[in-house]
Amino acid sequence: MRSLALLLALVLSASAIAQPTPKMRKKKKNEDKEPITQSLPLLAEPPLAVTAETGRLTFQVSPLSNKGLLSQQTRDALKALMQTNRGGNIVRLRAFVAGTGDMRRVQQIVSEGFAEKKLSLPVLSTIHVGSLPLVGAQVVMEAISVDKKVLNPDGVAFFPGEREADLPSAVAQLRKAVVPSGVAPAGVLSVTCFASSLDDNEAGRSALAAAFPGAVLNLMESQRLPADRFASCEAAGRMEPGQQPKASLQLGVVKTPKVVFSGIQMAFGREEADLRLAFERLNKALSSLIRAGGVVAVRFYTIDRSLSQRLPILGRELFHRDVLGSATLEIDGLPSLDASVGMDVVAEGVN
Repeated sequence: MRSLALLLALVLSASAIAQPTPKMRKKKKNEDKEPITQSLPLLAEPPLAVTAETGRLTFQVSPLSNKGLLSQQTRDALKALMQTNRGGNIVRLRAFVAGTGDMRRVQQIVSEGFAEKKLSLPVLSTIHVGSLPLVGAQVVMEAISVDKKVLNPDGVAFFPGEREADLPSAVAQLRKAVVPSGVAPAGVLSVTCFASSLDDNEAGRSALAAAFPGAVLNLMESQRLPADRFASCEAAGRMEPGQQPKASLQLGVVKTPKVVFSGIQMAFGREEADLRLAFERLNKALSSLIRAGGVVAVRFYTIDRSLSQRLPILGRELFHRDVLGSATLEIDGLPSLDASVGMDVVAEGVN
């Protein structure tokens, strides 16, 4: 037994010696280093102002959709505008957002969409309104583009819109304003109507289509809980050759070869110093692009009705002229929760 045990031990020892020693895996160069964290480049922000050729301006409005939430609807609206502008370069976007979506997503999606196509960013104004005339619709976008052809050789007029009791009255007022303006009814290029109620939306849209057959139309409720009943319709139109608007007409006209559009500039606070600071920032962005006293149209957006009368007066002082195309719209909100006022302008550009 001892001999058998000794023999077995010798066999096992020999077997162990015969086993090949496992080779150590050679480490690759830099294997111990941590991988470099990759970060996406920051998206460019829309410019404060852009210059475009007045004679080549065209106007578009995105179709309403209730498919998906705000992000998907914004992408779909942007895609539709890019497809309908006939290859033109979009220079101005105005997005009206309804519902509870985060308005800041609009700017992100616009920046992503234009970066993906390697296009220059337009100026952007984003405004929160009460509702749109389609259940489930959360955004509608308006675009101004530069066409390949000259379409407005004698300039473009901007009608600010006047506050009326209801939508039919606002449509009638716009028709009345167009007659002495030097713009033919068929030359009205875009109409945007804001109302306290969309109950007569279909009738208003039909009346606008009949009066201005060449215009793209956009209607919305500006506030969910307005203080009173009202409606106003603003517009843009092509000036007819040799025509001049009546001096008394509230109308902004650009006949210079270049036109300048600003994005929305917000004021934070309700004191005059807060409002002046916003005007100064806007003037600084425009100073090298526009003629002296060249602002022809201003749209004020405010969540505070008490500011509605003060803003045009302050604008007249700080823009150094009585801006005939000035109007104030009471809305539900702006991209920043701290903002009390937003404003964007149209101005005559330097040649």
